[in-house]
Formats: sequence, structure tokens, C-alpha cells
Amino acid sequence: MDSAASPKSATTTPSENEVKIRLADRLAALDRIRGAGFRESIARLFEANTLYDTPDQELRGKQMLLRLREAGDKSVITWKGPVITGRHKTRPEIETTLGSAQIMGQIFHQLGLDPVFRYEKYRTEFRRPGDAGVITVDETPIGDFLELEGPPAWLDETAARLGFTPEDYVLDSYVKLYVADCERRGVQPTHMIFATPGG
Repeated sequence: MDSAASPKSATTTPSENEVKIRLADRLAALDRIRGAGFRESIARLFEANTLYDTPDQELRGKQMLLRLREAGDKSVITWKGPVITGRHKTRPEIETTLGSAQIMGQIFHQLGLDPVFRYEKYRTEFRRPGDAGVITVDETPIGDFLELEGPPAWLDETAARLGFTPEDYVLDSYVKLYVADCERRGVQPTHMIFATPGG
């Protein structure tokens, strides 16, 4: 199809809807997830995420995020727009896979964008046949989190099925959660990385 005939496809930006839930007992949460009929779709995998911005943090000022993610042999570039305030965290998101995160990082540098924050985690993904959303369990240097991503109604229904309520929802990014954790511990924020490489 001629691209000039379908301008909407070039201007419509998909959005993500998600909530995090802090886990006091990750193993118990995994049991509940499996008990609800979800099955592991991506096995536990180490992720390294790097956020890029200009020296004056222009993207942050516009409430945007530019991220390079390395997970196993897969690299993904993601742009996220401003958060739409509500019960869930909703924001525009565009992402695609890359051949090399390192080379993309070099391209960013040439464009005046450099790494500003790195965060690491181990992520396990779960799906259920016919469901419109996905559950991930993240093990991070600041604790364990459940993340639900999907349509708003699915988020609430799935959270309730797993024994959680909207009062358990965390809408902050890992950057904000890490900075808050550093303030609580009285340490200077740097990067949210494990004490030893690879966790």
C-alpha cells in the first residue's frame, strides 16, 4: 500500500497501560500466578537497561524516555512519551528490536545523546492463552516487583485474581523508585545495578 494513502499509520502512537506491585514474597506470588492459569512465556532473563538524554536533560524535561534494553541476545530501543495520570500508568510507547545496542549507543552519542541512567533486573514473563495482557516478575537491586501490562480492565481483574487491590499499585518508574530508595538509605543515587555483574 502506498504510504501516502495512509497517513494515520505514521501518526498514531500506541500506548502502554501498566501497574507495578511491590512483592514481599516473590515465591508466593509466582505460585499465585501459576495457580491463576498463567504459564512462563519467557524464562528468567537478565536485563540491562540504559536511558539516554541530552546534557541538559531535554527529554526528561519533556517527560519523554529513550531506552536501550539488552536482554539475552535481544536488543530493543524504546521511546516513551508523557504519562497520562490515572489509576494506571498510561503513556505513549514505540519500540523495536535492534541488531546492536552498542552501535545504537554510538549513534545516539553522535546525535548528542549520552547514557544518563542504567538499571538492571532479572525478568520472568507469564501469559495465559486468550488473555490480552502479560505478567512479569522483576527481581531488582531494590526489591521484587510484579508488573501487569494490558488493557485497563484486564489490569484490575488480574490484580484482583492474584490477591491485590488498587491500593497496591505502584505507578512510579524504576528511576523514581531507585532514587526514593537511595533517599531512604541516605546514599547518593548512581545507577540501579547489582553489586556483582549479572546480579
